[in-house]
Amino acid sequence: MKRAFKYRFYPTDAQAAELSRTFGCVRKVYNLALAARTEAWTRQERVNYNQTSAMLTAWKKTEELAYLNDVSSVPLQQALRHLQTAFTNFFGKRAKYPRFKSRKKSRKSAEYTTSAFRFREGTLTLAKMAGPLDIVWSRPLPEGASPSTVTVSQDAAGRWYVSLLCEDPSVQPLSATDTAVGIDVGLDHLLTLSTGEKIANPRHERRDREHLAKAQRQLARKAKGDGANRAKARRKAAKVYARITDRRRDHLHKLTTRLVRENQTIVIEDLTVRNMVKNGSVARAISDAAWSELRSMLEYKAQWYGREVIAIDRWFPSSKLCSVCGTSQGKMPLNVRTWTCDCGTTHDRDVNAAKNILAVGLTASVCGAGVRPQRSTPGGQSAMNQKPLRREP
Repeated sequence: MKRAFKYRFYPTDAQAAELSRTFGCVRKVYNLALAARTEAWTRQERVNYNQTSAMLTAWKKTEELAYLNDVSSVPLQQALRHLQTAFTNFFGKRAKYPRFKSRKKSRKSAEYTTSAFRFREGTLTLAKMAGPLDIVWSRPLPEGASPSTVTVSQDAAGRWYVSLLCEDPSVQPLSATDTAVGIDVGLDHLLTLSTGEKIANPRHERRDREHLAKAQRQLARKAKGDGANRAKARRKAAKVYARITDRRRDHLHKLTTRLVRENQTIVIEDLTVRNMVKNGSVARAISDAAWSELRSMLEYKAQWYGREVIAIDRWFPSSKLCSVCGTSQGKMPLNVRTWTCDCGTTHDRDVNAAKNILAVGLTASVCGAGVRPQRSTPGGQSAMNQKPLRREP
């Protein structure tokens, strides 16, 4: 299993200048190739990676773009490969049409393959770079690891990172267990498990909201442009955002790793977070909770360790369905946190939802997609104990 190991490093002034030039050239080549492919697309023609590679050779020979020869050619070729991947995803209807890279907004990065770097005895040297990078090895690489790809990046806060893609033999399927858990996400509590455990929502953005507002006010007072004072204020605001993001990601990593290690099957709801954040009253809180990132982490870690993640129908009434008798209640406003069913069972709204999510997820895994516990029959008997129905294909 290949895995990326990301480290922070501190470049010298000469290295920082060289990397900044490389980032600019990568962005320029990507935009030129995208413009050429877009122009060909309007003429009902297709341009592939080989043709853009030939264009790159021609661009380097022109006086206007001769500066492309000053940086390593590998990151430029990799930019063309990334563009090819973007078009492949577009034609496969997995992504939107590729967009041009912005000098101010796009991620600054450059990718080096084995021909453009040297990794020996814990030192990494990039092509056309003066000396090895001063990397902070916060964790060891796998023993005998040999990186196949190195990606250098700089975030909005000005921090430099290097990511090494290596084969990691330690990523192996865990021993199978018979445990399964249903997860109901929320805002008061980030997660509620079918076991009854509730995991608090740290609300990382709220903790730094005053510092963020102050930094944004200072940035808003600066004249727009490329002035040094505005750049300094922008970096200050970016550092607050980075601190929030780092705390959130660290918490989610620890939480998802624990869930994957403890459970063989994890059942979640298939939420459309993109539509939910259109509600202005809760958009900020939903974004801070990072439900999409939580699901992404669960899925790729489950794939690593031989676990299963099941996403159930987003329209399944998990909160209104009694997990004991299967009776469905009427309308249930969000301010109702506990309720009593006709069968006499008193439910915690979130715990009951997590139990229903687990039940329908396990049913779906056995009987096929589209299965969910049925509501009570007119005679009062729960249909959850009856044979579940399958949707017709």
